[in-house]
Amino acid sequence: MIESMTGYGKEVIHLPSKTISVEIKSLNSKGLDINVRIPSAYREKELEIRDKIAKTLKRGKIDFTVSVDIAGEIVRNQINKAVVNQYIRQLADIVNGDPLELLKMAVRMPDSMSAQAETLDEAEYAKLLSALNTALKRIQEFRIYEGEILEKDFKQRIKNIQSLLTKIEKTDGNRIEAIRNRLHKAVSELKEEVDENRFEQELIFYIEKFDITEEKVRLNSHLNYFLEVLKSKESNGKKLGFILQEIGREINTIGSKANDASIQQLVVQMKDELEKMKEQTMNIL
Repeated sequence: MIESMTGYGKEVIHLPSKTISVEIKSLNSKGLDINVRIPSAYREKELEIRDKIAKTLKRGKIDFTVSVDIAGEIVRNQINKAVVNQYIRQLADIVNGDPLELLKMAVRMPDSMSAQAETLDEAEYAKLLSALNTALKRIQEFRIYEGEILEKDFKQRIKNIQSLLTKIEKTDGNRIEAIRNRLHKAVSELKEEVDENRFEQELIFYIEKFDITEEKVRLNSHLNYFLEVLKSKESNGKKLGFILQEIGREINTIGSKANDASIQQLVVQMKDELEKMKEQTMNIL
């Protein structure tokens, strides 16, 4: 079973004074890259959150966001009455002004206001973790669904390459004999005496350069191995990528050794299928 690295999961918590949204997005990446955006009240738990995400998703470019919508108004700043009164007295010593105007001036002075530090509510954080678990479950379901689509596509493209390989095998049956006959004809047209034994030895050596039997066997083996890895319980995009590299080597060698236009056309079609598969493996976990 394979899993895609692309996924999305979201969960919303409704509390008496606020609504908390937990959102996870995932894209393909060579490794694990987690980007966390959370309110300052949860900052002390960031490492714990990162660890939980890493253990579940394992690989990909992950964007994790927690957003909080406050229901009603919560006062975050407090007036330092003693400081403000002191400013008013000092200002009154300097100018005779309306008390309201002096107050307006005083509240603009340094330290006249103090911000309340946001503190972590453990009960609220427990609900946040529960929402994170739900979002992670949903993104995993998304990844599995995308993986099933990719798996069907891979199987079809492997089948296409196998079909093209069968056509190559049928064409290859007459290719070597055609090369042999062509060379015999070329030598006979020279109207020169030729050492038949030496000619046959050279001919065998020459034809061996065009023999693609081993490449066909190895290519078929790699295609079957790719299908076996698709069936494994754990998703392994890197391993599938390595197998595709080996498949590509055999296809390229067949194309370079074939010396036959019809086979090379089939090789081009194989390469087209292979490139599409390579693009897709970059998105596999």
